[in-house]
Amino acid sequence: MKIIITGSLGNISKPLAQELVQKGHQVTVISSNTEKQAEIEILAASAAIGSVEDAAFLTKTFTGADAVYCMVPRANYFDPNLDLDAFTRTIGNNYAEAIQKSGVKRVVFLSSIGAHLEKNSGIILRYHEIEAVLNKLTDVAITFMRPTSFFYNLEAYIPQIKFQGVIATNYGAEKTIPFVSPLDIASAIAEEITTPLNGKKVRYVASEELTGNETARILGTAIGKPDLKWVLISDEEALNGLVNVGMQPKIAAGLIEMYAGLYNGLLGEDYYQNRPAIMGKTKLADYAKEFASFYNQK
Repeated sequence: MKIIITGSLGNISKPLAQELVQKGHQVTVISSNTEKQAEIEILAASAAIGSVEDAAFLTKTFTGADAVYCMVPRANYFDPNLDLDAFTRTIGNNYAEAIQKSGVKRVVFLSSIGAHLEKNSGIILRYHEIEAVLNKLTDVAITFMRPTSFFYNLEAYIPQIKFQGVIATNYGAEKTIPFVSPLDIASAIAEEITTPLNGKKVRYVASEELTGNETARILGTAIGKPDLKWVLISDEEALNGLVNVGMQPKIAAGLIEMYAGLYNGLLGEDYYQNRPAIMGKTKLADYAKEFASFYNQK
């Protein structure tokens, strides 16, 4: 199959490209960074240099492909000029236009847990909106991949652990958090994108379900702090903490609303009704080695 991958050589896209190439597929990786071209070609994939904010470029690149993997690039939440809603909508509309005009028939879109919600999901609402746009497309099969909380997002708590000695936020603690490794997401996408499908479907992907307290113990053991605690704080305290370190207030509020939904069960209600029968292979204890490496570097 001829498969197009967005996301450059990110945490999901790189292992996805590697797996698809190894299975004999013709892979093209889209990247906005010309310096990534050589690295992409080392993987035995082709590079398409351009931006997902350019609908014409996407249409040209998608044309002739058997399948495409689409994702929204990470944005800088500390950029005071970032309009996250506009940024996301532009990309979602560009994907819809490129899919329709190129005639590609198989799509996998990286969405998120909580994307079923029409409100009270914080920054996850943008995935609900993109799913709605893509759902309007006809004559194309789409899998909406809804991963849970990424292991690597825990790295955001490293400064807090170093300076306060705890993980303090408005979710977790005694409540369960469904986590996922990018490696397991990549494997699930590779399976979906090469499997025929009629219509649309949702697939959740997770690696392990742990309470915040269990998470703190595993990470703490890895960094030599076996007594590390996960402390539950109020939404207001958590919001102030993000704003005080320079995060754009509107985005910070969206994150806190998302975390609150994770804690009160709203965000995960559809996930728990449709959780994967088999969890991914990578567990927090595996990732904790990588976490410890980052912790010791900072």
